Amino acid sequence: MEALRKDQIYTGTVEGYSSEGLGIVRLDGAVVFVPRAVRGETVDLRITKVMKTAATGEIVRIHKPSPERAEPECPYFGRCGGCDFQHLSYPEELWAKRRRVQDALARLGGSEVEVEAILGAKDPTHYRNKSQYPVGADGSIGFYQARTHRVVPVARCLIQSEISDRTAKAVGDWMKRYKVSAYDETTGKGLVRHIYVRVNRKGESLCCVAANGRQVPREPELAAMVLSAAPGTVGVVLNTNTKKGNVILGGKYRTLWGRDFLMDTLCGLEFKLSVPSFYQVNRDQAEALYGKALEYAALTGRETVLDLYCGTGTITLCLARRAGRAIGAEIVPPAIADARENAARNGIENAEFFCGDAADVAAKLEGEGLRPDVVTVDPPRKGLSPEVIASIAAMGPERIVYVSCDPATLGRDVRIFTGFGYQAVRACAVDMFPGTRHVETVCLLEKAERKIVVKSKE
Repeated sequence: MEALRKDQIYTGTVEGYSSEGLGIVRLDGAVVFVPRAVRGETVDLRITKVMKTAATGEIVRIHKPSPERAEPECPYFGRCGGCDFQHLSYPEELWAKRRRVQDALARLGGSEVEVEAILGAKDPTHYRNKSQYPVGADGSIGFYQARTHRVVPVARCLIQSEISDRTAKAVGDWMKRYKVSAYDETTGKGLVRHIYVRVNRKGESLCCVAANGRQVPREPELAAMVLSAAPGTVGVVLNTNTKKGNVILGGKYRTLWGRDFLMDTLCGLEFKLSVPSFYQVNRDQAEALYGKALEYAALTGRETVLDLYCGTGTITLCLARRAGRAIGAEIVPPAIADARENAARNGIENAEFFCGDAADVAAKLEGEGLRPDVVTVDPPRKGLSPEVIASIAAMGPERIVYVSCDPATLGRDVRIFTGFGYQAVRACAVDMFPGTRHVETVCLLEKAERKIVVKSKE
């Protein structure tokens, strides 16, 4: 790395993209990460930082722009940290995401499985059905600048619903009109921390204001202003979060107006969603994702299926319609309550739900002798713990369908499963979050010995 010097200008060609969405240029064997770079372009770049094993740079001149380079539609791009790929054409963004999943499965997972495809969105804009707006200490409402907690004021976002943006503005107007204070992370003083909005397929919405206290001034006026801005609002909820740190929601809720849940339809089923309930943020792409998960599960109607990290039961209930028995587990009590209601509401009688940590539930069920034919998992970004993987493997399912929102932890877990006799045999990427670097993956793992038996019969 001694060869590269800060502020020096070098010429190189962009080879691809990092997991953070940055362009990759190799100079004398060293990797340089470059924002807003596009694969195939030859660029002059200035080194901005030299580290032990890599460097960062900024583009000074593009010799010939790639046909895949796009003019960012969003005026906040580069300041707001929400989107990473506004400078790419959508096909190029899909290429980058599929490549990222493929590299993670090969390099981190030690797997030879090929990522079959990436399922792109028909409309990559205004797709988010859940929006979370941080409120800055000065009352600014928008999104964090990349790698900071500095709020960039955003009036209109290309990936949020217009209803959500109108609702957030109404809360901001209420704060200004009645001089309601914003929370200051540095002092721990002030009230309003986040504005949270869910929107359903019909355009109805649920607004939640996260505050550093059990009440806020002028609560009826808050509800009235939200309802005026978004007439389809079904409820306005106050969440109390008095803890320091970056967790958005606290554990206590109080309904200020209307009701504290939203109904939505997904895969032909109706779901009740409380504020803390997990639900995929892109409804159309969630249906594509779950369709692929069902394809990989290959159910015939007789199987027992265990669904870990089930949220409000979305995947569990989709599986239950094609299985003999479906069991869901989730650590969030309101989500499990919603899941049970969702099963009853949709007339599904072969689904049951347990509330608890995935590792504890998996160990308990394994100890009770449960032998599911298929296990599905949809864990948070950190992936599965070694205890969960060991318990799943001990149950001996024929198939494991792993839904992942982080290719790196998926790759790591695929390698661990290999030690228990399972190997990845199919994988498909799904663009759940257009414009951002994030990507979902569905991966099918099967018992290695089972695959060998199948081969020997051919």
